[in-house]
Amino acid sequence: MSVFDEDLPKQPATTHVVGGDLSLLSVDELTARIAILQTEIERLETERHKKSAGRKAAESLFRS
Repeated sequence: MSVFDEDLPKQPATTHVVGGDLSLLSVDELTARIAILQTEIERLETERHKKSAGRKAAESLFRS
């Protein structure tokens, strides 16, 4: 890190590494990471639901 980096405003985290060190994060940073992960969980669940519905439709078609 250079001297100039200290003058830049701190950017909020947009990613999270599972298993990463959390000890240096502030409460606000932890809250932001939780929000990122909750959004990602919702995205994963939506995709799982779409794939599950498509699979059920295909299974139904082949059973007929």
